[in-house]
Amino acid sequence: MTDEQLLVPIDQYLKAGIHIGTKFKTKYMENFIYKTRPDGLYVLNLQKIDERIAMAAKFMARYEPKDILIACRRENGWKPAKVFSKVTGIRAFPGRYPPGILTNTNLEDFIEAKVMLIVDAWPDRNAIKDAAKVGIPIVALCDTNNQTNNLDMVVPCNNKGKKSLGLFFHILATEYLRERGLLPRMQPLDVPVEDFTEM
Repeated sequence: MTDEQLLVPIDQYLKAGIHIGTKFKTKYMENFIYKTRPDGLYVLNLQKIDERIAMAAKFMARYEPKDILIACRRENGWKPAKVFSKVTGIRAFPGRYPPGILTNTNLEDFIEAKVMLIVDAWPDRNAIKDAAKVGIPIVALCDTNNQTNNLDMVVPCNNKGKKSLGLFFHILATEYLRERGLLPRMQPLDVPVEDFTEM
């Protein structure tokens, strides 16, 4: 695997720990696991992480920012999700996901979305239920211990670490804007990756 074939240099992935999983694995996530470390942590396959981020960006780029929703209950993802939202115009709910926002037309803040991105299937399960009820595709970041019920596209990665989530959202913002023709292919995003992670 060379840097030219990846969305970002391999070192950047490794430093962020985007490939470091948990000590638990589910049957579905086995396909994405590269090896087990001596300390018992599962390590995700970097090439598959990279491929899936590119796939997710291509898929999401078919939709306008107003048609996409991000749910992120996990605190380490709040800052990256907010910065991502600012950069792309995609709506993000860092923290508590408002129940019924997709399903109850009587709510003042009712939203019609066409795609949902969730950061972690377990804490974001209410958002998944809503999206499944209205039948919109769900793209989800999944660690080695995640279940994948009701998910349409899985992006394997460390969905718990601050640096890992920061890097993921930085890459996704860059690729989403490139796919939409809003950022030239070789031009970097004008918001550095540090802005996605540092408080």
